[in-house]
Amino acid sequence: MSSVMLVTMLVCFAFSVSVAVAIGLAAALGLAISDPSRMVLLPKEMFSALDRFPLAAIPFFILAGNLMETGGISQRLVDFARSLVGGIQGGLPMTCVLTCMIFAAVSGSSVATTFAIGAILIPALIRHGYPVSWAAALQATSAELGVIIPPSIPMILFGVAAEVSIGELFIAGVLPGLFIGFSLMLFVHIYCRIKGWGKNDGTGRTTVLAATGKAGWALLMPVIILGGIYGGIFTPTEAAAVAVFYALLVGMFLHRELKLSDLPRILRKSVISSGVIMFIIANAGVFAYMITRAGIPDAIGLWLTDILKSPAWFLLGVNAALFVIGMFIETSAAIIVLAPILVPVARHFGIDPVHFGIIMVVNLALGMITPPFGVNLFAACAVAKISLDRIIRHLLAFVLVILTCLMVVTYVPPLSLYLRDVVYAKAPEIGPSGSTVGPSGESAPAPAPAGASSVGPSSVGPSSVGPSSVGPSPVGTSEVGPSVGPSPSSSPAPVEPSPTPAPSPAAPSSPATPGG
Repeated sequence: MSSVMLVTMLVCFAFSVSVAVAIGLAAALGLAISDPSRMVLLPKEMFSALDRFPLAAIPFFILAGNLMETGGISQRLVDFARSLVGGIQGGLPMTCVLTCMIFAAVSGSSVATTFAIGAILIPALIRHGYPVSWAAALQATSAELGVIIPPSIPMILFGVAAEVSIGELFIAGVLPGLFIGFSLMLFVHIYCRIKGWGKNDGTGRTTVLAATGKAGWALLMPVIILGGIYGGIFTPTEAAAVAVFYALLVGMFLHRELKLSDLPRILRKSVISSGVIMFIIANAGVFAYMITRAGIPDAIGLWLTDILKSPAWFLLGVNAALFVIGMFIETSAAIIVLAPILVPVARHFGIDPVHFGIIMVVNLALGMITPPFGVNLFAACAVAKISLDRIIRHLLAFVLVILTCLMVVTYVPPLSLYLRDVVYAKAPEIGPSGSTVGPSGESAPAPAPAGASSVGPSSVGPSSVGPSSVGPSPVGTSEVGPSVGPSPSSSPAPVEPSPTPAPSPAAPSSPATPGG
């Protein structure tokens, strides 16, 4: 069965069949060969993969990003970022990176960031004498911050696939996203000084105070979304719905650039984008079920633990594999298929699943700017009106910068986990088996201090790598907000009430015992 599924996928990829159709067809053929009488499992597992409440955040964040793009946010954010960094040499390319960092906090999509910001800044960079191919490469690279800085659609998918708290993933992505963004800004500043570009980038920029006043409503959006999540006001899914209403309010009544006539086009665009992602999720759910049934994740886990003897080598091998996979497979599909396989192995090596999720998202985000299927490259080329081959030579330097940042994120866990540990800090609770209950509500070894590395000797036995922890669950992942507590399964069972008559008023002060 597994060989049939593998051959089917490879044949589909060879004929340029979409990833979603390829994995869905492979799973269907595998099920038809192994057990034709149970084909009813195909729609059942597709439905189970989609029947998860956190997934509702995806269409809402996509719609919010499209509303903000049309509602006049892009130009205001560009003016604000330029007022901050536009006065130095190379300030306009730095403005591109900084604007993408801010826009990432309201869109959650790298492609939307490429179109919204690139439509303004790529022509501006060309007018200031920057090569068009370099400007397009810069925009494509900067836009990948859209999936690293929260809210992030790939992080939602990882949380659902690996059963990890989405709130923890969001807060863990803040520092790595800022680190990558500022690293890119430093690189373009040095590069422009070497090339002699951008000496007049400060011409025509507005003052910081004026730009802040114009962009104030847009800048409040990430504060409301992230502040609401970590202030305990709403969950990430509810935050997505709040983002939609806020974007509608700002674009239609405050900026007054969003018209009623624009809504049908925006809704249609959002439905298509959401439908594509949901179709990938449904087919990936069936595929994950079939490979779990065949025991492939267990075999891969045991093979990896035998070959890669230490956490450091495991992370290096995973990063190398994900870098190649990201070149050919769409990010959402790669996360949904690979997360249930790799996360149990990461747990076996003692790696925090939240930290591993950030590594996976940052790595696969590189696939958006690497040929042959980098979606950001196609979007940037469409905006700049150039062919893909013209920007390839400029990409190498940007890719090397992101790879360097990825290594830092990989081997310096506090960069990802410090804010998570601060925001979700709580006294450990003791589970029924004597293990501590971590901040995500699952029974696990006691978390390391914020400054300690989570990559260390394994505290989880080999039994954590097995089919039971891999693959989609019909129940799905419960969304964990800032007030996360232990899950019901991690708490001691309640004491059964006494069958004797009602206790006297003094009874509550003494511990209850079964049977009175």
